Amino acid sequence: MNKPFIPENILRVAVDIGGTFTDGVASISPGGRIWVSKSPTTPNDPGEAVSTVIEDLLRQVDASEGAIAPPLAEVVHGTTLITNTLIERKGAKTALVVTKGMRDVLDIGREWRYDIYDLEIEMPRQLIAAGDRVELDERLDATGAVVVPLSDDEIDRIAAELKSLDVESVAVSLLHSYVNTGHEKKVAERLQAALPGVAVSLSSDLAREIKEFERTSTVAANAYVKPLVATYLRELHSRIAKIRSGIPLRVMVSSGGFTSAEAGAESPILLLESGPAAGVISALNTARQNDVDQVLAFDMGGTTAKACVAVGGEPPIAHSFECARVVRFKRGSGFPILIPSIELIEIGAGGGSIAHSNRLGLLNIGPESSGSVPGPACYGRGGADPTVTDADLLLGYLSPTNFLGGDMKLDVPAAERAMARLAGELKVKPIEAAWGICNIVNENMASAARIHIAENGLDPRDFTMVATGGAGPLHAVEVARKLHIPRLLIPIAAGAGSCLGMLAAPQRVDRAWSNPQLLADVDWGLVAKNFAALRSEGEIELAAAGAKAVEWRIGAEMRYYGQGAEIPISIPFENVGAATSKLLLDTFEAHYERLYGRLVPNAAPQVITWRLVGRAPTDGHHFEWGDNRGNTTPAAPAVRKIYLPLKGDYAEVKVYDRYSLAPGAQLQGPLILEERESTIVVAVESEVAIRPDLTVSVTIKEFD
Repeated sequence: MNKPFIPENILRVAVDIGGTFTDGVASISPGGRIWVSKSPTTPNDPGEAVSTVIEDLLRQVDASEGAIAPPLAEVVHGTTLITNTLIERKGAKTALVVTKGMRDVLDIGREWRYDIYDLEIEMPRQLIAAGDRVELDERLDATGAVVVPLSDDEIDRIAAELKSLDVESVAVSLLHSYVNTGHEKKVAERLQAALPGVAVSLSSDLAREIKEFERTSTVAANAYVKPLVATYLRELHSRIAKIRSGIPLRVMVSSGGFTSAEAGAESPILLLESGPAAGVISALNTARQNDVDQVLAFDMGGTTAKACVAVGGEPPIAHSFECARVVRFKRGSGFPILIPSIELIEIGAGGGSIAHSNRLGLLNIGPESSGSVPGPACYGRGGADPTVTDADLLLGYLSPTNFLGGDMKLDVPAAERAMARLAGELKVKPIEAAWGICNIVNENMASAARIHIAENGLDPRDFTMVATGGAGPLHAVEVARKLHIPRLLIPIAAGAGSCLGMLAAPQRVDRAWSNPQLLADVDWGLVAKNFAALRSEGEIELAAAGAKAVEWRIGAEMRYYGQGAEIPISIPFENVGAATSKLLLDTFEAHYERLYGRLVPNAAPQVITWRLVGRAPTDGHHFEWGDNRGNTTPAAPAVRKIYLPLKGDYAEVKVYDRYSLAPGAQLQGPLILEERESTIVVAVESEVAIRPDLTVSVTIKEFD
């Protein structure tokens, strides 16, 4: 295997925009020394907080390193901009070009209801209105053969129609373009000439796969956000240039790697889950450093909490998921998106999620969030609703004077007023309301993770949890206890874990195309030709992202002929030919038998979709503090009363400065470990150890 290319003595910066805070980490390679910055997100101008964080990081590095500070080499960025734009419907005015007869594909969808018993069901409002959909008189059949030719006059006709609609962006999704891209490419070429300044997105560039509705939904979403993201990335690059000129901007993609800003601007839908994906990469990097094979990555921030079940050191990749759901946890209530993404489960609320009494007088948390403006009541910025963070403060889990290292004071009376109002509605004591919020959030997260682990045929007791995010270490022990996961790890700078993931992530590209064929009938010459073309495209993109060495893998989604669900498989890249057939078949049958316990006798295996993945190799990244945080003089612990869930009451526990504890230190919970960006709450009997890399290891000894 090629060794990863590690530049000498360079500075890299990663910045992640969350719903509440914007996090940043600067790292010097080699050595992995890091500096961390955190600033409230500026929703009206997200780039403002990014600039603030980058400038703060460079000040820290310059103060620490002085004249020997290395030059800034690149900025890696993750953002929730795409997700928020789709949820809030604040994208560009977009038109859709489809094959004649397919105008209503977005409305028809899958022809099923996500809740068959809801008489007032609300379906997601489409991003592109029916009046902005244009039909093109052309047609291909399922083999890619031309049934109705595409004429220049026909393209000119729709170009004039699109011009009259005064749109900023156009999505093109023609029937069977996954097997023959010719018509879509021709449409794009002429539309770009006829409509200067209008963005054009092709389904065959983004999701060259079967499933007409899903492919059209994907390109519609991409086109809807494309002008906004292009402007945002261009302005962000300009902001960075004002700080330090000539610095390339990279963007994190949902599959767990990063690419160039130019590629991100062209296909912004690939960035949809960039922040959560980076959190998983961070967790896996920590697991790799600590010889852990089965991982539940748990990332909880200010708005959401997500988890990923990973076995063998690699994150599972899904190629279809939903976003912008009408009902948060209802499958089918959002937009289907066909992009490669780390398989995540959204398992609950975040620190800013608002608690309220529902119509039945029961306690509910979320999905509404206080965000960064005004934020939780305890932030003292005008928020009046009780949130998870307010509950954590009143339970003693957060220090009112040491939040963000003391840079931000928390308003206890404001949190008490908000909680008292909720408690009155629920007819309970304020402390009961506070613990109810915390317990419901923890139980919701544990339940979702428990189901997901069981669906994969695994046992949570065999896992180690790795917790990241500003609120992750605070809630992780209780979630792990409910799952009967015996051990969890919290890496250094866990509150900015997504940024560590961006710094540990490789450059990556994913390509795919569908061409359903029986394995016995595969045209290996055509497959080899397609792989060669896609690899050539991918090499250009990877080079633009700074990759010096690349590992390639071939993937395929296979099933037995007549079945409706495919199994994804992956093999090392090779010059494909007839001999590849046996390797694919052996790999498919091994996966099939593991999943279902037996093979189907006399069934014909079928390839539905081919995939190609290229990424820079990585052996894991070591991180250590660049400032003096890791060399803090040992200090006597403070004492604070916190709520102990198994006791049902408050008790005094020791509160340690996390980085005053040297590697090898052994402690006994209950206790609290505080650092600037997060707080580790161990509210049950546990053994707490500081690992050589300053990772905190918690072994839980007290379960229900």
